[in-house]
Amino acid sequence: MAETHAFLSLPLRSLETAGSDTVKSLVGDNGNVVPYDIPDFKIGTLDALVQQADQLAKLEAACEAVVAKVNDSLRAILNDDKERMAKEKKVNGRPTGEFIQNFSWDKVRYRPERPIGELIDILHKELAVVDNDVKGKFGQYQAVKNSLAAIEKKRTGNLTTKSLAPLVDPSVLVQDSEYLETQMVVVPTLAQKDFLRSYETISPMVVPRSSVKVTQDDEFTLYAVTVFKKHAAEFIQKCREQKWTPRQYKYVEGGREEEQQEADRLSREEQKSWAEALRFAHMGWSESLKIWIHVLTLRVFVETVLRYGLPLEYLSVAIQTTSKHVKKIKNALDSSFSYLGGRYSKAAKDDILATEMAAVGMEAEYTAYVYYELELP
Repeated sequence: MAETHAFLSLPLRSLETAGSDTVKSLVGDNGNVVPYDIPDFKIGTLDALVQQADQLAKLEAACEAVVAKVNDSLRAILNDDKERMAKEKKVNGRPTGEFIQNFSWDKVRYRPERPIGELIDILHKELAVVDNDVKGKFGQYQAVKNSLAAIEKKRTGNLTTKSLAPLVDPSVLVQDSEYLETQMVVVPTLAQKDFLRSYETISPMVVPRSSVKVTQDDEFTLYAVTVFKKHAAEFIQKCREQKWTPRQYKYVEGGREEEQQEADRLSREEQKSWAEALRFAHMGWSESLKIWIHVLTLRVFVETVLRYGLPLEYLSVAIQTTSKHVKKIKNALDSSFSYLGGRYSKAAKDDILATEMAAVGMEAEYTAYVYYELELP
């Protein structure tokens, strides 16, 4: 079950008992309720708040997307090892859920006395930096990993794809001839007899009895055949028609050693880029979660001002629960506080009301009180 956190604010006038006891009694054993302290931010005009509410909704969606991408990067880097992922998915050295439950606004990094619009801009820019850093390092790791995989495929695949440099003895090749050249042909092992019987006649100017068996694997056999250069293209085409696989190969002095050195280099580079990608994904998780919670906190505050008005007298709490129990909690809250929505209360959601809400751009899942959920991937 996914770990879920709910954040809500309620006007104090709606609470029968002091503090968060009312919410705790409604949540019961379905979750853990803790205080959720929100600073007194600098409130601007009503028009500005409405605009900021829209900006924060979009920014929170962006935060959720970045956190999901960081999670996907961690999954790929750690081969979906959930135990190792849990160790990396920490915020300021603490498990993510613990950080959220003990969240306090970073007043040094995001000074509350700044206008809300400025705070939104800062958080937006920081999120973009985190996204680009994680994406960049993960992209580098994937590129090196793919290059290494391509090298490994050449070394470990079958004879139709693997590198011929370690397999072909230069003594079987015709080199430095003005008229002749050696063609390498991969033949299904079960078709060797047909190949040996017909290769000399499938095209003109194939040197008779020139085939040399170079090597063999479980499926295929590699042959070297000498042909005249001016008919080499025709020979290659005829081989393809016979379902034999021509392989272009030119002997290079030291080529075998160069391939091994390149594989070793890529292996070292892959290990280095893996470590860097993991480090940035770890930091990316921590930073993107912190940004997300700060954005959500601003969103709760702005919505609280718009819903409940001034002077601000409200209770804000955070609830730690699971995806299985969050619906029960929501239903209990709706039953007790739907009246806060007036004509938009849950009981009044009929077809006419749904049409009215759509006309004014209100969300279909309208909540009578300020309420947001955060589900961790």
